[in-house]
Amino acid sequence: MRRADGQITRRRFLSTSAAAASGVMAASAGAWPQGAIVRSTRANEKVNVGVVGVGGRGGDDLHELESTEANIVALCDCDQRRAAASLHRYPGAKHYTDWRKMLEQQKDLDAVLVATPDHNHAIVSVHAMRLGKHVYCEKPLAHSVWEARLMARTAAENKVATQMGTQGHAFPGTRQAVEVVRSGAIGDVRELHVWTNRPKGWWPQGITRPKDTPAVPKGLDWDIWLGPAPERPYNPAYVPFKWRGFWDFGTGAIGDMGIHNLDTAFWALELTAPTSVRVKDCSPAMGSEPMKETAPLWSIMELQFAARGDKPAVKMTWYDGGKLPPVELFHGEPVPDGDGGSLLIGSKGRLLTRTWHGGENPGNWFVLLPRRQFEGYKPPQPTLPRVASHHAEWIDACRGRGKALSNFGYASVLSESLLLGNVALRAGGNIQWDAKQMRAIGCPAAEPILKPEFRGGWDI
Repeated sequence: MRRADGQITRRRFLSTSAAAASGVMAASAGAWPQGAIVRSTRANEKVNVGVVGVGGRGGDDLHELESTEANIVALCDCDQRRAAASLHRYPGAKHYTDWRKMLEQQKDLDAVLVATPDHNHAIVSVHAMRLGKHVYCEKPLAHSVWEARLMARTAAENKVATQMGTQGHAFPGTRQAVEVVRSGAIGDVRELHVWTNRPKGWWPQGITRPKDTPAVPKGLDWDIWLGPAPERPYNPAYVPFKWRGFWDFGTGAIGDMGIHNLDTAFWALELTAPTSVRVKDCSPAMGSEPMKETAPLWSIMELQFAARGDKPAVKMTWYDGGKLPPVELFHGEPVPDGDGGSLLIGSKGRLLTRTWHGGENPGNWFVLLPRRQFEGYKPPQPTLPRVASHHAEWIDACRGRGKALSNFGYASVLSESLLLGNVALRAGGNIQWDAKQMRAIGCPAAEPILKPEFRGGWDI
């Protein structure tokens, strides 16, 4: 609903639109949607960007944007304590605490970068895209499968340039690894292992909800921070950053690092959503009090991916909380146990990644195993574009210069695949996934996890 002056009324801004949300079930159906034609902004001018969530990761995103053709015109954060450094760094940008006001009042916005906690990713991104704004959203793309699909569908309908914040997707090491796998160098891949040491000391998991109710600190708008999440009292157990292990706000280790560590294999093998997820083990036990509130201390899960044309089916094993694949799989190579990695096991060889494929030295990008077999190996000629950075690729896409390759069409299916791990953890341990119908077959406990009920006044 709009006023006579064209502005969106606050009362109706967050009301549910059945027409806009219809068709989400088939938005991806578990496969990468075809890329839509992107409506570019002014090709020869800088892109005016507003950033929502400018403390923590959002502050890093701002630094990355400085080396692109972006113009920071608006900064928004409901926690002024965390935002202070960024607000000081960009005095020329207009400051907001409520992203709804930013979208309503900031008339010069071309694009929005979303760096909020996971549970606010979809609501901010979708409303920005419905207003025709290009969107960069931090990983994982969304808090639930339904939200991820809605984001992909909204991006396609509004022809906006999108990018999920998986920086490694733009690294030359990642793109070369994808090209190597697709060239057939390691043969057909039927087995895949992905792992991370998190949560480790990054945030708490395997705990119950705190019972004390301290006062909300000055500078934090708790209502906006909660957004669509269920109502609960403020507690420093959640803010800042410690929210990631709580089901109402975060997506645990698989949402935080699975998105990074699976990306290369998911992209190279052109995986779609899994057909099943099985929890092999976790701690604490499923159904325990801590598991109702947070992700477990660690888990091991098995995801089955179907064949894609002439590409065989793939069994993926996921490990977090310090659990690792068997050492004998690595042909004597040390298992990277920092932020983790992935191991693709092919019929002709194996490819080992170390989280980010970072650095200028190609020797740090990935390892082909066994090493002796691949001595003197020369990678194929590049088929994927090399870019200055993940953020620059998005800004260029906003201007109609190429395509952002971690766009919401791709990112929604990658996110869905990993979010289904959390569905299995919360719904009893095993699910059979019907991607076309967006349902866990015979598992009604999964329904409110796949599409959560949003807090009153915060519907998408």
